Order: sequence, then C-alpha cells, then structure tokens
Amino acid sequence: MRLHPPRFWSRPGMSLLTAAFVPFSSITTRLGRRRRRRTPFRANVPVLCCGNVTVGGTGKTPLTLDLVKRLQERGMSPHILSRGHGGSEKGPILVDLRVHQPRDVGDEPLLLAAAAPTWIGADRSETALCAVGHGADCLVMDDGFQNPTLHQDVSILVVDGPSAFGNGRVLPAGPLREPLADALDRASALVVIGDDTHKLIAHLPQPSHRTQARLIPGPEIRNLQGRRVVAFAGIGRPEKFFDMLRDAGINPVRTIFFPDHHQYGARDIRRLEALNREPGTTLVTTTKDAVKLPATFRSQIQVITVELRWMDSTFPDRLLDLLIPTP
Repeated sequence: MRLHPPRFWSRPGMSLLTAAFVPFSSITTRLGRRRRRRTPFRANVPVLCCGNVTVGGTGKTPLTLDLVKRLQERGMSPHILSRGHGGSEKGPILVDLRVHQPRDVGDEPLLLAAAAPTWIGADRSETALCAVGHGADCLVMDDGFQNPTLHQDVSILVVDGPSAFGNGRVLPAGPLREPLADALDRASALVVIGDDTHKLIAHLPQPSHRTQARLIPGPEIRNLQGRRVVAFAGIGRPEKFFDMLRDAGINPVRTIFFPDHHQYGARDIRRLEALNREPGTTLVTTTKDAVKLPATFRSQIQVITVELRWMDSTFPDRLLDLLIPTP
C-alpha cells in the first residue's frame, strides 16, 4: 500500500482544502505554545536534541547515531532518549536488545540501542533522570524538539531538503508541527539532509549555525549491482530510500511502500517471501525495517545501512563544542 501525506500540504498558496483546515491549525498552534510555556526540567548533564518541525522522516536517527559516535570518540558516555513510538511499553525503560522487540519499544530505539544505552518514555525528564543515574554524562534526544519536559542545551532542527516545509502551514492545514518562526527561534543549528532544493541554508534568517548533509548507502550496496532488485520500506518517506538506491545506480524493478513504523505481520512476510522466491530477485530494505522482520527471513534479504556525509566536515565538531566546550 502506497501512502502519502495530503497533496495540498506540498502546494503553495491557499487551496480550498488548506483554507478549510486553517482554523484548526490555529488551535494546534495555541495548544503547542501553551504546552511549551511550562518550565522544563534541567538535567545536570548537557542535553542535545535532534528534532524536526514537520511530520514524517527527515533523517533524525542517522544524525543522532553520527553525533553519538562522535561524542563517544571524545570519551563521553552519551545515553539516548527516545519516545519509543510504535511500542507498547510506556517507559521510562532501558532498551534491552536481548529482551525487547519492536512491538515493545518501537523500531528506532532498537537501532539506537545498538550504538549506546537508549531509554524510552514520553516524559523526557523521567528518562533523563534514569539515564544520569545509570552513568550518562550527556544526553542525546532522538526527536523531541517540541517536547517541553526537558531543557535542551543544543537543539538541532533537521530538515528534509527536497520537501522542506511543504506549504509552510501548521497541522492539519500543512505538515508543520508548529509555526516555522517558533521553531527557528529555538533552534541552535539547522541541518538540511539531501539536496537543498529550496535554498534554506542561504535564505532562512536563523539559526546562524547551518549546513547540509547527505545519507550515503553502506558498502553492501555494491552487492546489488546488476541484480533484479525489489525494494520495500516502512519509513517516514520511503521515496528517500528508493531514490538513494537509484542514485547509487540500483534501479528497483518494483518498490513497495509500508506505513511508517509498520509492524510486519504474517501476511506481509508471506507476500515478501513470495517475491523473494522469484528467480533472480533480491529483496532490499532499510535497517529500520529489518529489525521488525523474523531473523530467518532477514538473513535471506539485503539490508542497506546508511551513513551521514557532512558537506562541511568541521561542522559536527563545532556543533558538539556548543554542547561541551573544549578546554
């Protein structure tokens, strides 16, 4: 099933549908501003947030993993805080790769937990206290830019370059979680993932720290050259994954869309297994989808990892210097 956000979200101007939803956007804005007026808990360790202002995938998780690795290379012991979207556990709870499944804690926390201790819970102040109590000397929030429960020392606004901010309107009239001006006013830095189609880096009034980065497929992409590839994904914007394959010279003969955070059931697996049995076919998916697949099936397909490539190689260290100034 191919899912898309409403088309009018990406169209400039005031369509009839946009106009119909604008009054509800005003309600969303008022409620969000009221919620963010609460005084956040201030942890006794630095807090970095990788978030966004739009619904859907922008590349927050790869950015989080990149920065966590850099913090570890600095000798720090970062813990990651996640909402745990799609899981049944409410938290605060430390993700255990030996015990937890995607249906328990969500898909992204399992990916994050492979890199650093990861906590889930809606109240980030609670998860922050737990993390610090277990030895964290800095905290990295994967999403949570609009979450008012925990003070953020450095807030990174992550933007998908090609789609940017859509029609620039707040939910449900557009894809924004809050007015863009409000988000820019709180952001410490802006990272545009992919092509900066709308020239955001040059034209946005703030923040002053801004750069561009790209998601690059891992070395396993070389195994797909010359193969008949069927690609499937259940992420915020599956098109980004399929376009990444095409940019690497892999043209899937078929692409299959699933909803974001989709939990693969028996029927889905049977469908994918049938495709995988077709002569000469290689099934390809993302790491986020792979964690939700049965191990026996996962071993039969190709999982594509991604890494973040910074256009300005000095930017991430300058960003982390804002969080933890070097002596």
